[in-house]
Amino acid sequence: MSIIQVHGLQPLKGEIGIQGSKNAVLPMMAASILHKGTVVLTHVPGIQDVYCMKGILEYMGCVCTLEGDRLTIGTDALTDIRIPEKYLKAMRSSIMMLGALLGRCGEAVTCYPGGCSIGRRPIDLHLHALEKLGAQIEERDGVIKATAERLHGGEVNLSFPSVGATENALLAAVLAEGTTVIRGAAREPEITALCSMLNCMGAKVTGGGSDTIWIEGVKTLHDTVFEVPGDRICAGTYLSCIMASQGEAVIKGVCPGQMAAVLQAARQMGAEIKEYENHIAVAMRGRPEAVNLKTEPYPGFPTDLQSPVLSLLAIGKGTGSIRETIFEGRFATALELEKMGARIHLEEESALVTGTYPLKGCTVEAADLRGGAALVVAGLAAQGETTIRNCGHILRGYEDICRDLQKLGANIRRVL
Repeated sequence: MSIIQVHGLQPLKGEIGIQGSKNAVLPMMAASILHKGTVVLTHVPGIQDVYCMKGILEYMGCVCTLEGDRLTIGTDALTDIRIPEKYLKAMRSSIMMLGALLGRCGEAVTCYPGGCSIGRRPIDLHLHALEKLGAQIEERDGVIKATAERLHGGEVNLSFPSVGATENALLAAVLAEGTTVIRGAAREPEITALCSMLNCMGAKVTGGGSDTIWIEGVKTLHDTVFEVPGDRICAGTYLSCIMASQGEAVIKGVCPGQMAAVLQAARQMGAEIKEYENHIAVAMRGRPEAVNLKTEPYPGFPTDLQSPVLSLLAIGKGTGSIRETIFEGRFATALELEKMGARIHLEEESALVTGTYPLKGCTVEAADLRGGAALVVAGLAAQGETTIRNCGHILRGYEDICRDLQKLGANIRRVL
Protein backbone atom coordinates (compact mmCIF):
# COMPACT_ATOMS: atom_id res chain seq x y z
CA MET A 1 0.00 0.00 0.00
CA SER A 2 1.36 3.41 -1.01
CA ILE A 3 1.77 5.90 1.85
CA ILE A 4 2.49 9.64 1.91
CA GLN A 5 3.62 11.49 5.03
CA VAL A 6 3.14 15.24 5.44
CA HIS A 7 4.44 17.58 8.15
CA GLY A 8 2.38 20.76 8.00
CA LEU A 9 2.38 24.42 9.03
CA GLN A 10 5.21 25.41 6.70
CA PRO A 11 4.43 28.09 4.04
CA LEU A 12 5.04 26.97 0.45
CA LYS A 13 7.15 29.33 -1.64
CA GLY A 14 8.72 29.32 -5.10
CA GLU A 15 7.43 28.24 -8.51
CA ILE A 16 6.10 25.04 -9.93
CA GLY A 17 5.34 23.70 -13.42
CA ILE A 18 2.13 21.85 -14.23
CA GLN A 19 2.01 18.44 -15.92
CA GLY A 20 -0.02 17.65 -19.03
CA SER A 21 -3.74 17.25 -18.52
CA LYS A 22 -5.04 13.85 -17.42
CA ASN A 23 -8.55 14.61 -18.64
CA ALA A 24 -7.26 15.74 -22.05
CA VAL A 25 -4.65 13.09 -22.82
CA LEU A 26 -6.85 10.01 -22.27
CA PRO A 27 -9.44 10.82 -24.97
CA MET A 28 -6.57 11.86 -27.25
CA MET A 29 -5.01 8.42 -26.81
CA ALA A 30 -8.38 6.86 -27.66
CA ALA A 31 -8.67 9.12 -30.71
CA SER A 32 -5.34 7.85 -32.06
CA ILE A 33 -6.90 4.56 -33.20
CA LEU A 34 -9.21 6.36 -35.62
CA HIS A 35 -6.15 6.70 -37.88
CA LYS A 36 -4.18 3.85 -39.43
CA GLY A 37 -0.76 5.34 -38.88
CA THR A 38 1.17 7.23 -36.23
CA VAL A 39 0.07 9.80 -33.66
CA VAL A 40 2.59 11.56 -31.41
CA LEU A 41 1.49 13.27 -28.21
CA THR A 42 3.86 15.55 -26.28
CA HIS A 43 3.64 16.90 -22.71
CA VAL A 44 2.08 13.59 -21.69
CA PRO A 45 1.80 13.20 -17.90
CA GLY A 46 3.51 10.19 -16.33
CA ILE A 47 0.45 9.02 -14.40
CA GLN A 48 -1.14 5.66 -13.77
CA ASP A 49 -4.17 6.34 -15.97
CA VAL A 50 -1.90 7.01 -18.95
CA TYR A 51 -0.08 3.72 -18.33
CA CYS A 52 -3.45 1.97 -18.10
CA MET A 53 -4.68 3.44 -21.40
CA LYS A 54 -1.32 2.58 -22.98
CA GLY A 55 -1.88 -1.02 -21.85
CA ILE A 56 -5.31 -1.06 -23.50
CA LEU A 57 -3.91 0.19 -26.80
CA GLU A 58 -1.07 -2.33 -26.72
CA TYR A 59 -3.48 -5.18 -25.94
CA MET A 60 -5.42 -4.23 -29.07
CA GLY A 61 -2.28 -4.39 -31.20
CA CYS A 62 -1.00 -0.82 -31.18
CA VAL A 63 2.71 -0.11 -30.73
CA CYS A 64 3.24 2.52 -28.03
CA THR A 65 6.54 4.13 -27.06
CA LEU A 66 6.72 6.55 -24.14
CA GLU A 67 9.99 8.48 -23.92
CA GLY A 68 9.92 11.16 -21.25
CA ASP A 69 6.71 13.07 -21.92
CA ARG A 70 6.54 12.08 -25.61
CA LEU A 71 4.16 9.25 -26.51
CA THR A 72 4.25 7.70 -29.98
CA ILE A 73 1.28 5.50 -30.91
CA GLY A 74 1.42 3.30 -33.99
CA THR A 75 -2.04 2.03 -34.85
CA ASP A 76 -1.52 0.14 -38.15
CA ALA A 77 -1.64 -3.28 -36.50
CA LEU A 78 -4.86 -2.83 -34.49
CA THR A 79 -6.23 -6.36 -34.23
CA ASP A 80 -8.66 -6.55 -31.33
CA ILE A 81 -11.94 -4.79 -30.59
CA ARG A 82 -12.20 -6.07 -27.01
CA ILE A 83 -11.11 -4.06 -24.01
CA PRO A 84 -9.85 -6.31 -21.17
CA GLU A 85 -11.92 -6.11 -18.01
CA LYS A 86 -8.84 -5.56 -15.82
CA TYR A 87 -8.26 -2.20 -17.50
CA LEU A 88 -11.91 -1.19 -17.54
CA LYS A 89 -12.32 -1.82 -13.84
CA ALA A 90 -9.21 0.27 -13.09
CA MET A 91 -10.14 3.35 -15.11
CA ARG A 92 -13.50 4.77 -16.11
CA SER A 93 -12.02 6.75 -19.02
CA SER A 94 -11.60 3.47 -20.91
CA ILE A 95 -15.30 3.68 -21.85
CA MET A 96 -14.43 6.29 -24.49
CA MET A 97 -12.80 3.51 -26.51
CA LEU A 98 -16.35 2.55 -27.56
CA GLY A 99 -16.74 5.48 -29.91
CA ALA A 100 -13.20 5.19 -31.27
CA LEU A 101 -13.47 1.45 -31.94
CA LEU A 102 -16.84 1.87 -33.64
CA GLY A 103 -15.34 4.57 -35.84
CA ARG A 104 -12.31 2.46 -36.77
CA CYS A 105 -13.68 -1.11 -36.82
CA GLY A 106 -17.46 -0.86 -36.70
CA GLU A 107 -17.48 -3.03 -33.59
CA ALA A 108 -16.49 -2.84 -29.92
CA VAL A 109 -16.85 -5.14 -26.91
CA THR A 110 -16.46 -3.79 -23.40
CA CYS A 111 -17.95 -3.96 -19.93
CA TYR A 112 -19.03 -1.36 -17.44
CA PRO A 113 -16.08 0.81 -16.37
CA GLY A 114 -14.53 1.30 -12.95
CA GLY A 115 -12.24 4.04 -11.63
CA CYS A 116 -12.84 5.99 -8.45
CA SER A 117 -15.87 5.21 -6.29
CA ILE A 118 -17.40 8.70 -6.35
CA GLY A 119 -20.98 7.96 -7.35
CA ARG A 120 -23.25 6.19 -9.81
CA ARG A 121 -21.96 7.78 -13.06
CA PRO A 122 -24.22 5.84 -15.46
CA ILE A 123 -23.22 5.51 -19.12
CA ASP A 124 -26.70 5.64 -20.62
CA LEU A 125 -25.89 8.99 -22.29
CA HIS A 126 -22.86 7.41 -23.99
CA LEU A 127 -24.93 4.57 -25.40
CA HIS A 128 -27.76 6.89 -26.43
CA ALA A 129 -25.31 9.07 -28.38
CA LEU A 130 -23.81 6.10 -30.21
CA GLU A 131 -27.24 4.73 -31.11
CA LYS A 132 -28.12 8.07 -32.70
CA LEU A 133 -25.15 7.54 -35.04
CA GLY A 134 -26.31 4.11 -36.14
CA ALA A 135 -24.78 1.79 -33.55
CA GLN A 136 -26.66 -1.26 -32.27
CA ILE A 137 -26.06 -1.80 -28.56
CA GLU A 138 -26.44 -5.18 -26.87
CA GLU A 139 -26.01 -5.49 -23.11
CA ARG A 140 -25.78 -8.87 -21.38
CA ASP A 141 -24.29 -9.87 -18.00
CA GLY A 142 -22.39 -6.60 -17.68
CA VAL A 143 -20.89 -6.88 -21.18
CA ILE A 144 -21.62 -4.23 -23.79
CA LYS A 145 -21.35 -5.07 -27.49
CA ALA A 146 -21.67 -2.23 -29.98
CA THR A 147 -21.81 -2.81 -33.73
CA ALA A 148 -22.43 -0.70 -36.81
CA GLU A 149 -22.15 -1.68 -40.45
CA ARG A 150 -21.62 1.98 -41.25
CA LEU A 151 -21.94 4.85 -38.80
CA HIS A 152 -23.89 7.80 -40.12
CA GLY A 153 -24.28 11.40 -39.09
CA GLY A 154 -27.13 12.32 -36.82
CA GLU A 155 -28.39 14.71 -34.19
CA VAL A 156 -27.30 13.88 -30.65
CA ASN A 157 -29.18 15.73 -27.92
CA LEU A 158 -27.58 15.29 -24.50
CA SER A 159 -29.89 15.87 -21.54
CA PHE A 160 -26.82 16.61 -19.41
CA PRO A 161 -23.46 18.00 -20.66
CA SER A 162 -21.58 14.77 -19.96
CA VAL A 163 -17.88 15.03 -20.85
CA GLY A 164 -17.57 11.31 -21.57
CA ALA A 165 -20.71 11.12 -23.69
CA THR A 166 -19.59 14.17 -25.69
CA GLU A 167 -16.19 12.54 -26.28
CA ASN A 168 -17.70 9.23 -27.36
CA ALA A 169 -20.07 10.97 -29.78
CA LEU A 170 -17.18 13.03 -31.20
CA LEU A 171 -14.96 10.00 -31.74
CA ALA A 172 -17.73 8.00 -33.38
CA ALA A 173 -18.79 10.87 -35.65
CA VAL A 174 -15.38 11.79 -37.11
CA LEU A 175 -15.37 8.95 -39.69
CA ALA A 176 -19.15 8.61 -39.95
CA GLU A 177 -20.92 9.37 -43.22
CA GLY A 178 -22.56 12.78 -43.24
CA THR A 179 -22.95 15.52 -40.64
CA THR A 180 -23.35 15.07 -36.89
CA VAL A 181 -24.59 17.74 -34.50
CA ILE A 182 -24.07 17.31 -30.75
CA ARG A 183 -26.42 19.58 -28.80
CA GLY A 184 -26.07 20.06 -25.06
CA ALA A 185 -22.37 19.16 -25.42
CA ALA A 186 -19.88 19.50 -22.59
CA ARG A 187 -17.88 22.74 -22.82
CA GLU A 188 -14.79 21.74 -20.83
CA PRO A 189 -11.37 22.88 -22.15
CA GLU A 190 -10.47 19.20 -22.57
CA ILE A 191 -13.27 18.88 -25.16
CA THR A 192 -11.87 21.90 -27.00
CA ALA A 193 -8.40 20.29 -26.95
CA LEU A 194 -9.77 17.00 -28.32
CA CYS A 195 -11.52 18.87 -31.15
CA SER A 196 -8.26 20.66 -31.97
CA MET A 197 -6.33 17.40 -32.05
CA LEU A 198 -8.92 15.73 -34.29
CA ASN A 199 -8.77 18.68 -36.69
CA CYS A 200 -4.97 18.38 -36.76
CA MET A 201 -5.52 14.77 -37.86
CA GLY A 202 -7.76 15.91 -40.72
CA ALA A 203 -11.19 15.84 -39.10
CA LYS A 204 -13.76 18.58 -39.69
CA VAL A 205 -15.02 19.66 -36.27
CA THR A 206 -16.38 23.08 -35.33
CA GLY A 207 -17.95 24.46 -32.15
CA GLY A 208 -15.63 22.83 -29.60
CA GLY A 209 -16.01 24.71 -26.32
CA SER A 210 -19.65 25.60 -27.02
CA ASP A 211 -22.79 23.61 -26.29
CA THR A 212 -23.23 22.72 -29.97
CA ILE A 213 -20.54 20.83 -31.88
CA TRP A 214 -20.68 20.09 -35.61
CA ILE A 215 -18.77 17.21 -37.19
CA GLU A 216 -18.56 16.68 -40.93
CA GLY A 217 -17.52 13.07 -41.45
CA VAL A 218 -14.31 12.36 -43.39
CA LYS A 219 -13.06 9.14 -44.93
CA THR A 220 -9.54 9.07 -43.52
CA LEU A 221 -7.24 10.86 -41.08
CA HIS A 222 -3.48 11.40 -41.17
CA ASP A 223 -0.41 11.36 -38.90
CA THR A 224 -0.02 14.23 -36.47
CA VAL A 225 1.99 15.60 -33.55
CA PHE A 226 -0.02 17.33 -30.82
CA GLU A 227 0.86 18.89 -27.46
CA VAL A 228 -1.31 18.07 -24.45
CA PRO A 229 -2.35 21.24 -22.58
CA GLY A 230 -1.53 21.86 -18.92
CA ASP A 231 -3.71 20.21 -16.28
CA ARG A 232 -6.07 22.81 -14.81
CA ILE A 233 -7.21 20.41 -12.06
CA CYS A 234 -3.62 19.76 -11.01
CA ALA A 235 -3.06 23.54 -11.02
CA GLY A 236 -6.16 24.01 -8.85
CA THR A 237 -4.93 21.36 -6.43
CA TYR A 238 -1.54 23.05 -6.05
CA LEU A 239 -3.28 26.41 -5.68
CA SER A 240 -5.20 24.87 -2.77
CA CYS A 241 -1.94 23.57 -1.27
CA ILE A 242 -0.38 27.04 -1.40
CA MET A 243 -3.47 28.59 0.18
CA ALA A 244 -3.63 25.95 2.92
CA SER A 245 -0.01 26.61 3.85
CA GLN A 246 -0.49 30.41 3.72
CA GLY A 247 2.27 30.54 1.15
CA GLU A 248 3.26 32.49 -1.96
CA ALA A 249 4.16 30.85 -5.27
CA VAL A 250 3.90 30.87 -9.06
CA ILE A 251 2.07 28.12 -10.94
CA LYS A 252 3.40 27.81 -14.49
CA GLY A 253 2.08 26.08 -17.61
CA VAL A 254 -1.66 26.60 -17.27
CA CYS A 255 -4.19 28.95 -18.88
CA PRO A 256 -5.84 31.16 -16.22
CA GLY A 257 -8.84 31.72 -18.50
CA GLN A 258 -9.73 28.03 -18.14
CA MET A 259 -9.79 28.40 -14.34
CA ALA A 260 -12.06 31.42 -13.99
CA ALA A 261 -14.50 29.85 -11.51
CA VAL A 262 -11.65 28.41 -9.43
CA LEU A 263 -9.72 31.67 -9.31
CA GLN A 264 -12.89 33.58 -8.41
CA ALA A 265 -13.49 31.23 -5.47
CA ALA A 266 -9.84 31.52 -4.39
CA ARG A 267 -10.09 35.32 -4.39
CA GLN A 268 -13.29 35.15 -2.33
CA MET A 269 -11.36 33.03 0.17
CA GLY A 270 -8.70 35.73 0.48
CA ALA A 271 -6.02 34.71 -2.01
CA GLU A 272 -4.19 37.44 -3.90
CA ILE A 273 -3.93 36.25 -7.50
CA LYS A 274 -2.27 37.72 -10.57
CA GLU A 275 -3.02 36.20 -13.96
CA TYR A 276 -0.60 36.00 -16.86
CA GLU A 277 -0.76 34.32 -20.27
CA ASN A 278 0.33 30.87 -19.09
CA HIS A 279 0.91 31.15 -15.37
CA ILE A 280 -0.65 32.31 -12.12
CA ALA A 281 0.95 34.07 -9.13
CA VAL A 282 -0.77 33.45 -5.80
CA ALA A 283 -0.19 34.79 -2.27
CA MET A 284 -2.21 33.79 0.77
CA ARG A 285 -1.93 35.87 3.93
CA GLY A 286 -3.90 34.25 6.73
CA ARG A 287 -6.55 31.56 6.84
CA PRO A 288 -9.12 31.16 4.05
CA GLU A 289 -12.43 32.99 4.37
CA ALA A 290 -15.58 30.88 4.37
CA VAL A 291 -17.50 30.72 1.07
CA ASN A 292 -20.54 28.95 -0.31
CA LEU A 293 -19.86 27.00 -3.51
CA LYS A 294 -21.74 24.70 -5.86
CA THR A 295 -20.12 22.31 -8.34
CA GLU A 296 -21.37 22.62 -11.91
CA PRO A 297 -20.41 21.61 -15.44
CA TYR A 298 -17.86 23.92 -17.05
CA PRO A 299 -17.59 26.91 -16.86
CA GLY A 300 -18.89 26.42 -13.32
CA PHE A 301 -16.81 25.29 -10.35
CA PRO A 302 -15.37 21.83 -11.19
CA THR A 303 -16.38 18.79 -9.19
CA ASP A 304 -12.76 17.55 -9.44
CA LEU A 305 -11.71 20.40 -7.12
CA GLN A 306 -14.53 20.05 -4.63
CA SER A 307 -12.50 17.84 -2.28
CA PRO A 308 -9.38 20.10 -2.13
CA VAL A 309 -11.60 23.13 -1.44
CA LEU A 310 -13.41 21.15 1.24
CA SER A 311 -10.03 20.96 2.98
CA LEU A 312 -9.63 24.74 2.67
CA LEU A 313 -13.04 25.33 4.23
CA ALA A 314 -12.09 22.94 7.03
CA ILE A 315 -9.28 25.33 8.09
CA GLY A 316 -11.11 28.55 7.18
CA LYS A 317 -12.65 31.39 9.13
CA GLY A 318 -16.35 30.97 9.84
CA THR A 319 -18.83 28.56 8.27
CA GLY A 320 -19.06 27.79 4.56
CA SER A 321 -20.67 25.17 2.37
CA ILE A 322 -20.25 23.12 -0.77
CA ARG A 323 -23.14 21.68 -2.74
CA GLU A 324 -22.13 18.73 -4.94
CA THR A 325 -24.35 18.42 -8.02
CA ILE A 326 -22.27 16.05 -10.18
CA PHE A 327 -20.96 13.05 -8.17
CA GLU A 328 -22.62 12.37 -4.84
CA GLY A 329 -19.80 10.12 -3.61
CA ARG A 330 -17.27 12.96 -3.46
CA PHE A 331 -18.02 13.59 0.22
CA ALA A 332 -16.33 10.38 1.37
CA THR A 333 -13.27 12.55 2.08
CA ALA A 334 -15.21 14.46 4.73
CA LEU A 335 -15.05 11.46 7.07
CA GLU A 336 -11.25 11.41 6.83
CA LEU A 337 -11.02 15.16 7.40
CA GLU A 338 -13.10 14.76 10.54
CA LYS A 339 -10.40 12.46 11.92
CA MET A 340 -8.07 15.44 11.62
CA GLY A 341 -10.42 17.65 13.63
CA ALA A 342 -12.50 19.14 10.83
CA ARG A 343 -16.09 20.08 11.66
CA ILE A 344 -18.24 19.00 8.73
CA HIS A 345 -21.97 18.35 8.66
CA LEU A 346 -23.20 16.34 5.67
CA GLU A 347 -26.76 16.58 4.47
CA GLU A 348 -27.74 14.88 1.22
CA GLU A 349 -25.74 16.67 -1.51
CA SER A 350 -24.26 19.41 0.69
CA ALA A 351 -21.48 19.82 3.23
CA LEU A 352 -21.64 22.54 5.88
CA VAL A 353 -18.14 23.26 7.17
CA THR A 354 -17.09 25.28 10.22
CA GLY A 355 -13.40 26.06 10.06
CA THR A 356 -10.86 25.16 12.70
CA TYR A 357 -7.10 25.74 12.66
CA PRO A 358 -4.78 24.01 12.74
CA LEU A 359 -5.98 20.53 11.95
CA LYS A 360 -4.36 17.59 13.75
CA GLY A 361 -2.04 15.21 11.98
CA CYS A 362 -3.14 11.58 12.10
CA THR A 363 -3.53 8.53 9.85
CA VAL A 364 -6.14 8.89 7.12
CA GLU A 365 -7.01 6.96 3.96
CA ALA A 366 -7.50 8.19 0.40
CA ALA A 367 -10.89 7.05 -0.90
CA ASP A 368 -10.41 8.33 -4.45
CA LEU A 369 -8.07 10.37 -6.65
CA ARG A 370 -9.11 13.93 -5.76
CA GLY A 371 -9.98 12.97 -2.19
CA GLY A 372 -6.41 11.74 -1.73
CA ALA A 373 -5.08 15.06 -3.03
CA ALA A 374 -7.43 16.86 -0.62
CA LEU A 375 -5.85 15.02 2.31
CA VAL A 376 -2.46 16.33 1.19
CA VAL A 377 -3.95 19.85 1.24
CA ALA A 378 -5.26 19.23 4.76
CA GLY A 379 -1.93 17.78 5.90
CA LEU A 380 -0.17 21.00 4.95
CA ALA A 381 -2.41 22.83 7.45
CA ALA A 382 -2.15 20.24 10.21
CA GLN A 383 0.00 20.15 13.31
CA GLY A 384 2.33 17.16 13.48
CA GLU A 385 2.50 14.31 10.98
CA THR A 386 -0.31 13.29 8.65
CA THR A 387 -0.03 9.79 7.20
CA ILE A 388 -2.13 9.20 4.08
CA ARG A 389 -2.68 5.57 3.20
CA ASN A 390 -3.90 4.01 -0.06
CA CYS A 391 -2.21 6.71 -2.14
CA GLY A 392 -2.33 4.63 -5.29
CA HIS A 393 -5.45 6.67 -6.10
CA ILE A 394 -3.35 9.85 -6.19
CA LEU A 395 -0.92 8.28 -8.68
CA ARG A 396 -3.80 7.97 -11.16
CA GLY A 397 -3.84 11.73 -11.70
CA TYR A 398 -0.64 13.31 -10.36
CA GLU A 399 2.82 12.48 -11.69
CA ASP A 400 4.54 12.99 -8.34
CA ILE A 401 2.71 15.21 -5.88
CA CYS A 402 5.52 14.83 -3.34
CA ARG A 403 8.22 15.88 -5.81
CA ASP A 404 6.21 18.88 -6.94
CA LEU A 405 5.38 20.16 -3.46
CA GLN A 406 8.95 19.55 -2.26
CA LYS A 407 10.01 22.11 -4.89
CA LEU A 408 7.93 24.62 -2.93
CA GLY A 409 9.51 23.62 0.36
CA ALA A 410 6.86 21.22 1.64
CA ASN A 411 7.89 18.58 4.17
CA ILE A 412 6.28 15.69 2.35
CA ARG A 413 7.48 12.28 1.25
CA ARG A 414 6.24 9.02 -0.12
CA VAL A 415 7.41 6.14 2.07
CA LEU A 416 5.95 3.15 0.18
